[in-house]
Amino acid sequence: MKLEVKDIVYSIDSKLIVNGVSLGVEKGEFVGLVGPNGCGKSTLLKSIYRVYKPDSGAAYIDGKCIADMSNKESALEMSVMQQENNVEFDMMVYDMVMLGRFAHQHLFGGNDKIKERQIVLDAIEEVGLKGYEERSFLSLSGGEKQRTLVARALVQKADLIILDEPTNHLDIGYQYQIMNILKRQKLTVFSSIHDLNVASCYCDRVILLKKGKVVDVGTPEEVFVPHKIRQLFGIDTKVTVNEATGKPNIIFIPDLVS
Repeated sequence: MKLEVKDIVYSIDSKLIVNGVSLGVEKGEFVGLVGPNGCGKSTLLKSIYRVYKPDSGAAYIDGKCIADMSNKESALEMSVMQQENNVEFDMMVYDMVMLGRFAHQHLFGGNDKIKERQIVLDAIEEVGLKGYEERSFLSLSGGEKQRTLVARALVQKADLIILDEPTNHLDIGYQYQIMNILKRQKLTVFSSIHDLNVASCYCDRVILLKKGKVVDVGTPEEVFVPHKIRQLFGIDTKVTVNEATGKPNIIFIPDLVS
């Protein structure tokens, strides 16, 4: 499942938020979107999965324009995990995950209920929440809620998954746990990521975004170098090689005032 974004422009009150972004994510790639706060990462993703309607440009899945798809068609092709997942009503973990199967439900019934149940149970086990099926979603910790939402995305059985900072506000253990879950799925993944070392560890390629424009694209080794990080975030760094992963390890050097 290949994702293509062609010349997306999005503005609010004549202020450009996304300025002519084009990019591609090849089938099976894990691609990260990195940039400072307010650079347009979330706006770009929302323009792709149709929360926002771009001023111009479009996104395509295997050549099919996402804007022209029905909700069901897009759900079969692409699963989405948004950054804002404020749930105002409670339900069991099992039912929350089952919501991800809506695109596979037949209008007049006929679904294999046993098969559907097993798909949900398998996803819950995949994210490490076996035994939580009847737990209240709102009673879960932040990391458990995020894993539940990952399971909901996985049961859609779409080949492309788009995520908006899926590890935001999580402690370091949960960050890597969730990224491990996503990485082993062998899906096409496009995700905004705020932690550079997490992006370095898991991404095949990284797209750098600044002021609504793509400023660089490459492997972690190519883009996570001190001068590019300085240009993007305004902070000095030392980049070494993580001996365990072989990936760049970014060490931040703050300008301390003595």
